This record gives sequence, C-alpha cells and structure tokens, in this order.
Amino acid sequence: MGKTKYKELRGSQILRQNLVLATLSRTPVRIHDIRPNTISPGLRPYEKSLLDLLEKICDDCFIDINETGTILKYKPGIVMGGKNLEHDCGLTRSIGYFLEPLILLALFGSKPLSIKLKGITNDSKDPSVDTFQSTTLPMLKRFGVNPDDVNLKIESRGVPPLGGGEVILTIPTVKSFSAVSWTDEGMVKRIRGVSFSTRVSSQFEHAMITATRGVFNRLLPDVHIGTDHRKGPRAGNSPGFGISLVAETTTDCLMSVDTAVSYGYAEETTELEEEKQELPNPEDVGEGMAYALLNDIGKGGVVDSTHQGLLFLLCALCPNDVSKVRVGEITPYGIETLRNIYDFLKVMFHIEPDPSNQTVLLKCVGYDLKNFSMKHF
Repeated sequence: MGKTKYKELRGSQILRQNLVLATLSRTPVRIHDIRPNTISPGLRPYEKSLLDLLEKICDDCFIDINETGTILKYKPGIVMGGKNLEHDCGLTRSIGYFLEPLILLALFGSKPLSIKLKGITNDSKDPSVDTFQSTTLPMLKRFGVNPDDVNLKIESRGVPPLGGGEVILTIPTVKSFSAVSWTDEGMVKRIRGVSFSTRVSSQFEHAMITATRGVFNRLLPDVHIGTDHRKGPRAGNSPGFGISLVAETTTDCLMSVDTAVSYGYAEETTELEEEKQELPNPEDVGEGMAYALLNDIGKGGVVDSTHQGLLFLLCALCPNDVSKVRVGEITPYGIETLRNIYDFLKVMFHIEPDPSNQTVLLKCVGYDLKNFSMKHF
C-alpha cells in the first residue's frame, strides 16, 4: 500500500460540502487552519457530530483530528446506508444542517438508508425539517429519484435551546442521476405552509397565519397554511413557535422560507417572563416571512436562494450530458459551491445572465457519478 496523498484544503468555511465532495469523489482531504485564531479554535461540536454521522453511514473511513482541532484528516470510505440507524445531532446546530449532506451521500450508498435524527427541528439558522419535507426532497424527483421512496417523518418537534425533536429520514439508493433541463419557473399558483407551536398557546399559530394571509390574499386566492400544535413529549423540551411557507408555480417549482422563535436559555420563571417581552410577536413573524418569500420569488429562478448550492451539486453529479438550470442572483454560498465543484470534480458551469428578467442560466456537463456499490434487492 502506498502512502495516502491528501488534497490540501484550508479553513472551515465550507467544511460540510468539502466532506460530501471528498466522499463522493473518493478524495482524501487534509483541512488545516480550522479557526486557528478564535477564542476556542478548531472544529465546532456540530462539525464533530457530522464526522460521527459519516462514520455511522460509511464503512472504512478514516478520521484524524489534531489536539487543538485545527487540522482534520479525512479519508473517505464506502457509503453503506443501513436500516434503523440513530444519530443525536446535538444542540449547537439543527437537524437541517445534517440533512443535506446525508441525503446526497445516502443516494449513492450500498443500501437504502433509514435513520432517526434527534435534536433541533426548527430554528432561525438552518432550513427546517418542514422545508426539507416540502421543498428539498421533492427536488430529487427532477434528477430521477423515485419520490415514493423518499420520506421525512417528524416524530416530535424541538426548538433551541434544549431541542428534543426527532425525525426519521428514509432515502433510497440510485445507480445515477438524470440530467435536467429546468429553466421555466412558471407563475406562482398557490401558497402552502405549516405553522407550529411547542409548549406555548396555539394562539401564536393563528396570529402568524392571519398576518401571513393578510399579505398573500391581496395577490392570490389559493393560500392554505396548516397548524401543528404540539403538546407533551411530541413538543420537545423548549417553548417556541414558527412557520414554514412554500410557493408552488405552474411548472411545479417550489420556493420556500421558514423561521422559528424560541425562548432562549432563561431558567427562572421571572427571567422567562422578561424573555417573552423581547420576542418578536407572531404577527410580525408571519408578515416578515410572507415578505421574505415574495422577495425570493421576485428574484426568479427555479429554486429559492437557500437551495442554489444543492441544485448545483445535483447538476454536477449528473451523467456526461448537459444540464441547464435557471436561478435568480447567485448567492455567495452558490458561488462558493461552484468553485468547490470545480476543485473536486473538475465540472465547470457556463454562466449566462439573462437580462430580460435578471436571472442567470447555468449549464454544465456532469461528472457522471455512478453508484457501483449499490446492492440489488
């Protein structure tokens, strides 16, 4: 056996994506200078948790972290998948942080994946489990994944700081993706969504929905937002509320936004009462999300800004055929993703602004990733 040659990478900026691309392209990586000059240098707890998750779903991967956590060596193994797995995502990032890498890797696993993830289901930082249900997972259908085999079930909700949420993710394996030509965003025909509350009055949900409808009903009649009021063990360990909204277009494109509000770390009742005063009221939350969704729709494109990175990754992994997609203004994360894709897969996107509607057309010839480890059942 020769000495392993590691691809040298620097910093923690896009660590999650680096690990996914390293695994799919079978490229060993050495990531150095991980937050070297911060008060607590090195890998964060959620990044270590992601590495633990990779060890759970992969066979024969090698992970080595130096004492300060500022250097990580990662040699990918084979994605195995598996049934009835469990992973605690911790409380420093939500389950949404772990879902995107998990989905991409599991599709190219040896066996279908079924895993229970525990932690925070809704916060204001990462896409919520509702967004994955309504928008992210349906995207996979465009690339040839059977939607009947993909499922995300919310067993219980959990908001910061104490979480307590549980979801079960089921992902099939694929031999390869299908190239796409996805450039017609269509017109918005309806708005769907869900509001939730945990350990607080359901009045919060009704207030959010009323404010949201107040914005949308001036624009279109077909608006339906469901409620998901949780009590007892299915409400997790902290009080909070939130909303997830999805715009569906005439060409079946989906745009989503979401947020959650929770009560911080206050222990005493008196402190909790003070905290409550500082929380945004549910009417402002609902109205704010409605305008955030309209803002994203206004930018154009077949996906919202949050899903750009995933869209580019899916296109890059397609067969040696041309994929063509339309997005609104490319986000900084989208640009970083395009660089990363070229760095690992040598797939270059041709980018062409469309001045007629301020959108951007991207074309690429895929890397042609094939799943050779897939078992046939």
